[in-house]
Amino acid sequence: MLTENTAPTQLRTSGWYMTPAIHLTKGREKSLRRKHPWIFSRGIEKVTGEPEMGETVDVFAHSGQWLAKAAFSPKSQIRARVWSFDKSDKIDQSFFEKRIRDAQILREDIIARDGLTGYRLIAAESDGLPGITIDKYDNFLVCQLLSAGAEHNKATIVNALIACFPNHNVYERSDVSVRKKEGLEETVGVLHGDLPPKFVTIEENGVKINVDIVNGHKTGFYLDQRDSRLQAMKYVRNKEVLNCFSYTGGFGLYALKGNAKRVINADVSQPALDTAKFNAEANGFDISKKRAVFLNADVFKLLREYRDQGTKFDVVIMDPPKFAESKSQLNGACRGYKDINM
Repeated sequence: MLTENTAPTQLRTSGWYMTPAIHLTKGREKSLRRKHPWIFSRGIEKVTGEPEMGETVDVFAHSGQWLAKAAFSPKSQIRARVWSFDKSDKIDQSFFEKRIRDAQILREDIIARDGLTGYRLIAAESDGLPGITIDKYDNFLVCQLLSAGAEHNKATIVNALIACFPNHNVYERSDVSVRKKEGLEETVGVLHGDLPPKFVTIEENGVKINVDIVNGHKTGFYLDQRDSRLQAMKYVRNKEVLNCFSYTGGFGLYALKGNAKRVINADVSQPALDTAKFNAEANGFDISKKRAVFLNADVFKLLREYRDQGTKFDVVIMDPPKFAESKSQLNGACRGYKDINM
């Protein structure tokens, strides 16, 4: 029998059931009260209502007090990720639109200051959207949906993006191994609009960069290093610069713009070096007089060769790929970082 004190119910094809909820173990609500958005499996006393993977659930303290709305992830150690600490919020298209618009507004001053046509629009938990990364490259929005909640709400998120950025294309680059921890397969492809061309050109701080959205690292480019690239430019005037692990030449482009005497871009990937050269030419830098060199080499071996030859540089830039995918690889990664810096 239903009474006014009965927990809310909703109808599924299988019949009536309680609204999905997570009830925390006593004392485990402290982090949520500090607005930390993760709930680990060991902190959960019970789950009620048989939630589906990625479905929104209510979160209650051991005392029964309501705490948050979160996305349920039954296969991950992070068993739920909080969408909102506001009980009145409904996790629908309007919710995602507001989060996206707020994120855009937050960035507008920097976009104008640095002349950006490529930037990180959504930085997951930092923008109140855990498990979601969205990068904007001109008129392409590239998504990485890395949590069960993000996957469950994929269509709603895409519709929210279209509402906020009409006439934009949406492409998915969820080809990241961390999805396996959420019980998800890696996936890529067009979510709305057109397939990206070979290169999408963006600008930052007056530098043109051609981005391969489909095949490039991450979502195509390392947008998060923009401030570091700008900082490095301050130290290169009339200097010999060695740009290690150069990828498509981001730091090298800034060094050339900063009037470096010579820049050697070293990377083991020839396609990345070809793009780096293309980027240098797109910015009008003269590469015919060996001011910009694109060297296909294993950086670990190359550094030893330079050491043995006594070759020195005024500025050495190190931006290596991550050496550790998990805790088990930590010791090897530390040896790698120590090696290149020595």
